[in-house]
Amino acid sequence: MLKVLYVGIGGSLGAILRYILGSYIGTLTKHLPFYFSTLTVNIIGCILIGLLTGFFESQKIMDHEIRLFLMLGLLGSFTTFSTFSLDTMVLFGEDRFILGALNVFSHVFLGLSGVVVGRELIGMVLKKI
Repeated sequence: MLKVLYVGIGGSLGAILRYILGSYIGTLTKHLPFYFSTLTVNIIGCILIGLLTGFFESQKIMDHEIRLFLMLGLLGSFTTFSTFSLDTMVLFGEDRFILGALNVFSHVFLGLSGVVVGRELIGMVLKKI
C-alpha cells in the first residue's frame, strides 16, 4: 500500500508541475500554430528521466520506492503521451499534415535525444565529482 502512496504523491506533484509549465509555455506560444507546451514538457521529462536513470545506474541505487515516486509518479504524470497523441490528431484533423508529422517527429526524435542527453550529462557530472 505504501508503494501506491509514493506513486500517488509523485503523480500529484508531476501533474501540478506539468500544468504550471504547460500553461506558461502555452501563454508564450499561443499565437503559433504548433503545440509547444506539450513538446516542451515531454522533452524536459525525457531529459530528467535520462538524468535519473543515469544517476541511479552509476550510483547503484536500487531503491524501488524512490524510483516509483520519481519515475512512475512524478515524471509519469509530468509527461504525457495522450496529449501528444491528441495534439497530433487535431493537427491531422485540421488538414495540417506537415505540422502533424512534425509533431510526431519532434516528440520522438527530441524525446529520445533528451534521454540520451540526460544520461550523458549526469555521466559527465559524476566523473567530475
